[in-house]
Amino acid sequence: MTGLRGVRRWLGDHLILGLGILVLVYTFVPIAVVVLMSFNDSSRSRNVYRFQEFTLDNWLHPGSWANGMWDSVVLSISIAFWATLVATLLGTLAAFALVRHRFAGRSSANLIIFLPMASPEIVMGSSLLALFVSSGFGGQLGFWTILIAHIMFCLSFVIVTVKARLGGLDDNLEQAAMDLYATEWQAFWRVTFPLVLPGIVAAALLSFSLSFDDFIITNLNSGQSVTFPMFVWGSAQRGVPMEVNVIGTAMFLIAVTIVVSADVARRRQAKALAA
Repeated sequence: MTGLRGVRRWLGDHLILGLGILVLVYTFVPIAVVVLMSFNDSSRSRNVYRFQEFTLDNWLHPGSWANGMWDSVVLSISIAFWATLVATLLGTLAAFALVRHRFAGRSSANLIIFLPMASPEIVMGSSLLALFVSSGFGGQLGFWTILIAHIMFCLSFVIVTVKARLGGLDDNLEQAAMDLYATEWQAFWRVTFPLVLPGIVAAALLSFSLSFDDFIITNLNSGQSVTFPMFVWGSAQRGVPMEVNVIGTAMFLIAVTIVVSADVARRRQAKALAA
C-alpha cells in the first residue's frame, strides 16, 4: 500500500508536467521542420521536403525569390498592419463602451460580437463577397476589399481580448486616483491605460497573426491580388520554394522575440517596484 501511494504521488506530481511536455513537443515539431527546411538546398531534387544539403542561400539572397513571392509577403504585411491598427483602435473603444457603460441592446451586442468568431470562415467570406458585389465592388476586388474583410473579423478578437482585460481591473483604482486630485483624463492615462495596455498589445498581436495567416476569406475577396497564404497554396501544385520556410521561420522568431522581450520588461518592472 505504501508503494502504491508512492506511485500515485509520483504520477500526480509528474503526470501534468509530462503531458505538458508532450503537447509542446507535438506543437513545435512542425515548426522545427519549417526551420530546418529554411536551410535546405532543394535544387537537386523535386521533393522539396526532403533535406538534401545545408545552405544559407535561402536566407542570403532574398532578391532571388521568384514568382512574385516577395510581392505577396509585402502585400500580406501591409494588409495585416492596417487591419491591426484599425481593428485595435475600434475594438478597444468598443470594449470600453461595453464594459464601462450601460445602454439598450448591450447584451445583444455582446452576443453579436461572438458571431464572427463562431461562424465558419467560408460563410463569412462568401457573405462579405456578396456584400461587396451588391455594393458595386464586384469588379474592384483587391487590396481594399481584403482590408475591410480583415478588419471586420479581427474586430471580434480585439473586443473579446480587451474586454477580458478590462473585466479584471478594479474600478477603485480610478476612484483612488481621483481622490488624490487627478482628473478623469489623468486617471485614465496614468492608471487605467497602463493596466489595459498588455491586453491591447495582445489583441494587436493576435489580429496581425490572424490577418497575415488568413486564406479562406482572403481568397474569396482578393480579386487579382495575391497574399502570402494564397501564394503558398498556389505554388503547392508545382513545388513550394524553400524561401517560404524562411518567411515562416522569420515570423516565428519575431513572435518569440516580442513575447520574450515583453516578459523581460515585465520582470524588470516588477523588480524595480519591489526595490
